[in-house]
Amino acid sequence: MRIGLFTDTYPPFINGVSTSVCMLKRALEKLGHTVYIVTVNPDAMKYKYDKEERIIRMAGIPVKIYDYRLTGAMSIRAFNEIKKWKLDVIHSHTEFGVGSFARICANQLNIPLVHTYHTMYEDYVHYITHGYFNNSSKEIVKYLSLFYCDKTVTELIVPTKKTYALFKDKYKVERNIHIVPTGIEIERFYTENVNENDVKKLRKELNLKKQDFVVGYVGRIAEEKSIDVLLKAVEKAYQKNKNIKLIVVGDGPDLESLKKLSKKLHIEKITTFTGKVPWEKVPIYYKLFDIFVTASTTETQGLTVIEAMAASILPVCINDESFLNVVIDGLNGRIFKDLEECSQIILELSNHPNKVKTIASQARRNAEKYSAKYYAESVLDVYKYALENQKGRFGWVSKLYKKVVKKK
Repeated sequence: MRIGLFTDTYPPFINGVSTSVCMLKRALEKLGHTVYIVTVNPDAMKYKYDKEERIIRMAGIPVKIYDYRLTGAMSIRAFNEIKKWKLDVIHSHTEFGVGSFARICANQLNIPLVHTYHTMYEDYVHYITHGYFNNSSKEIVKYLSLFYCDKTVTELIVPTKKTYALFKDKYKVERNIHIVPTGIEIERFYTENVNENDVKKLRKELNLKKQDFVVGYVGRIAEEKSIDVLLKAVEKAYQKNKNIKLIVVGDGPDLESLKKLSKKLHIEKITTFTGKVPWEKVPIYYKLFDIFVTASTTETQGLTVIEAMAASILPVCINDESFLNVVIDGLNGRIFKDLEECSQIILELSNHPNKVKTIASQARRNAEKYSAKYYAESVLDVYKYALENQKGRFGWVSKLYKKVVKKK
């Protein structure tokens, strides 16, 4: 099968979507398929086509939200190249920019369009409105989500029941929706695949002692991730166990404000903010953690939780549906309802290392079902369904054309 993946973000830009698209490309290729990428040029406002890697990078302008760039809805140069690819299916991973271009290509070339809804946009409108007109902005987001995800695609994929409920219960969408949890390349996080010398070196650099109990977080450093809850929970637990340390891995707009909060809470000496970490070094940081904690309620799935589990790290997550599909309290992780309970769980686990090891080993086993291969195979099933659906939708045109040709 010849597949086109359309995305606004792709390496070297790193976030959850770019990582999952890159992983999907490799997994599909391992299964014998030919995969092309259409994305944004992260470095310059110009078109670039890497024929060997099969990647088109379209010109895009910075939008001042992280490092995102936004493309126009049409590129004649890119469209003419895509026509030569003879794609069987187009899979878009964004609603805007490159996503709009995907819809134009699918329509003009009569190719089925599969779309994955990655982002709960209602949780991100504050970056645009800065607190003004939030309610009306959410209505606009709802309208655009319905337009892009309901009216313009052949098949729709969502990663969790939480996102499924958004469309079915809140947006009242009647169309067919496929729940396909996003996979990760779990093998790169396995303990046996991480160089122990690299881990020891990093522990030394961060001045971590053998008796330290390390609480970790990996992800974007932003308001919607509720990292302030993590800092406050650690502060409470630290009062009763002085061996607790905190490592926050990642970069984002809230980094400086969280550093100030750590000083206000008097935990700056036990807290390390790493800033941006190269993609290939992230597994090393996971190996420093005893537990991984997240209080974010804005995830569609929470891939870093699965990464932690694959690294044999016990995940501690807030009671949100995006995590409840993955983490079973007491079996492969822990679930908390508020800051106070989060602090209690951190303290409890810090005092019972054997319990941490038992739950973490189960977490590793449960992470295996989120492998890249399983994800790619599930997505392929949707592609096949979309191709059949497309034939059903346009088959009458083909029959009519054949009748006209025979008459002539």
